Amino acid sequence: MTRWQREPRFPGRISLLLCLGLAFAMAPTSTRIASGQQLPGTENGEWRYLGGDAGHTRASTLDQINADNFADLEVAWIWRSDNFGPNIDYFSRSTPIYVDGMLYTVATTRRQVVAIDPASGETLWTFREPESIRHLRSPRQAYGKGVAYAEVDGRGVIYVTTPGFFLWALDAKTGIPLEDWGTPIPLDGFSQTGGVDLVADLLNEWGPWEDYVAEGGTYDPDYGVPRELGMVTSSSPPIVVNGVVVVLAGHEPSYGQTRMENIPGDIMGFDARTGEKLWKFHMIPRPGEFGHETWESDAWYWSGDMSQWAPASADPELGLVYLVTNSSTVQSYTGHRPGYNLFGGSVLALDVQTGERRWHFQIHRSDQWNYDLPTAPILMDLEVDGETIPALIQNTKQSLIFAFNRETGEPIWPIEERPVIQTEVPGNYTAPTQPYPTWPEPVDPIAWDGLTEEFVIDYTPELREQALELLGNFRVGGLYVPPLPYNHDNEFLNNVGCMGGGNVIPHPPVADPTTGMMYVSHVRSCSAPGFLAPTGGVDEEVADFAGPNEAGATPNVTPTTGVTVVPWAPGGGSEPLPTIDGLRLFKPMDNQLSAFQMNTGERGWSLPVGETPERIRNHPLLDGVEVPNTGGTGWSIQMVMGNLLVQTRALSQGTAQLAPDAPLELHARDKWTGEILASVDLPAPGQYGMMTYMHEGVQYIVVQVGSIHHDFPGSLVALRLPR
Repeated sequence: MTRWQREPRFPGRISLLLCLGLAFAMAPTSTRIASGQQLPGTENGEWRYLGGDAGHTRASTLDQINADNFADLEVAWIWRSDNFGPNIDYFSRSTPIYVDGMLYTVATTRRQVVAIDPASGETLWTFREPESIRHLRSPRQAYGKGVAYAEVDGRGVIYVTTPGFFLWALDAKTGIPLEDWGTPIPLDGFSQTGGVDLVADLLNEWGPWEDYVAEGGTYDPDYGVPRELGMVTSSSPPIVVNGVVVVLAGHEPSYGQTRMENIPGDIMGFDARTGEKLWKFHMIPRPGEFGHETWESDAWYWSGDMSQWAPASADPELGLVYLVTNSSTVQSYTGHRPGYNLFGGSVLALDVQTGERRWHFQIHRSDQWNYDLPTAPILMDLEVDGETIPALIQNTKQSLIFAFNRETGEPIWPIEERPVIQTEVPGNYTAPTQPYPTWPEPVDPIAWDGLTEEFVIDYTPELREQALELLGNFRVGGLYVPPLPYNHDNEFLNNVGCMGGGNVIPHPPVADPTTGMMYVSHVRSCSAPGFLAPTGGVDEEVADFAGPNEAGATPNVTPTTGVTVVPWAPGGGSEPLPTIDGLRLFKPMDNQLSAFQMNTGERGWSLPVGETPERIRNHPLLDGVEVPNTGGTGWSIQMVMGNLLVQTRALSQGTAQLAPDAPLELHARDKWTGEILASVDLPAPGQYGMMTYMHEGVQYIVVQVGSIHHDFPGSLVALRLPR
């Protein structure tokens, strides 16, 4: 065995699971496993949450549109977001909600709230927060995913968190900020009611802020967090549970930082009726709080971030809200914050009335890989070995699937600790072990053991032999491969890590509460990380904010925060994983869609989406070779609707472009086999998500679309059956 070859951890399991999955997919409908009821949100044809229901399944039982008439769908209306401000990369992640006969969403970098007529696409009202320096400083302006809704004293209310980190409560019928709600915001042009300055509440009782005030500093509501203390913004909307508005925080992405200090992304709860702050959960535990000991070297005091990029889900009956987090400041080097660093990389279950932790599970420790949890926890009831379990399912970038009892936090299937490769960078820290679920298998089995021989390219014997020879120069690990120092003297060139989940932020998984099925889009990747080099205490300064460009758009800037620079950071070059004349050394899987029966944990089916790229199909080294379909570019996005899995291809992060001749279609797939039953054309590639609703007896499907390549801005396309 060479240094990179490892025995598969579960020999024979993969082939066995494929057989089980095929047998399951072919079973008669009467033998298929059914599950529990769906959490609230999609009753009466509505779509009240970003993810449809409170469990973020992106599923609806509506079936007026079905396999027999799907091909007859026609465009009812198109709503264009570029009418409301500049589009960054023609990109949108905001999935509308539909409630009480109206659609609501946000648009453009201003995160303007818009109410839309669900039958015609007409704009009914808009709300736009006045511009502030805080807004211009935000690095996440274009990433607002939507709004939240609640009924308060018989009146519908829309809640939105803005890039400047203000919370607004708007009358759902008029868009006017609520009277006698929140606290006055002392800025020109701002409504003096209906809003809350979240930064002021976030700073309150935080040690570095108190030191800043003691030294003569004052609070500027226009600027927000003082630059030397950090910055904060938002990405996902709040969620309203049992009369409490739970607000999520966001920051500059940790992979783009070398500054150590930042403000923590504490989670806050507000009274939906009054706007009064009810509680604040400390993401970085303070002395005497659970998890404080996981922060060594007093890093708890000055370290920050711990954002909640992904949306939240909730179980109103249990009174719990479920959130997922990223890591603390600086991901490539963590020697400044040794320890497991709770509650980074965790699933958190909080009591919505008090903000107290009911349970948590840390999915990865001391993140150095940009493995922030990218998608909301999925909640649905499962039947496991004859027992009904209120389940929480968490998908990861690594392609691991974690499943818990959402009431107790107990794993449904065992989770084991596995040792991982340790850092060689002086002063750095690596957790000795990381948790691995033993079941279900990863979305991509390469995640269990990394690039073993079964995953090496084998289109021809010659290619396989050459790939094995090249890989012999590297140390190949699994998911948790740390970067090496630029001057390492190992006999191998670099570490190599593999993952199979991909960034499911722009293509979230979905589930079917009526059957227990879950559907996940994924891609396989193996790479060698860049080396780290000493910074010498020098940080590459970035403008505090850039202001509007010539097109009137404000770039997604990355504000420099903190005052202390980490000792090591990327910049020492690298020894990348080579290719063979452009062919990857591992068997590619570029766009795959897999279904899991979560009642048993078994894989139901797995299919490529799109066609193998031309660069592989027509490669001269593969002349005359039948290449398995690897899937095409972009991602697969989907939702569950009645007996269908509705699916299309999307862009990744708004940048990857589909080929000009790629079919732009919306598909109706069989939920049990993945087979395409019918298709209709779309005017542009999909983006992020879709939703469905029933309005005045007519069912609509709304797809987010947009692409510079197709000269189409970020838009909403509504489809319905012919009148």
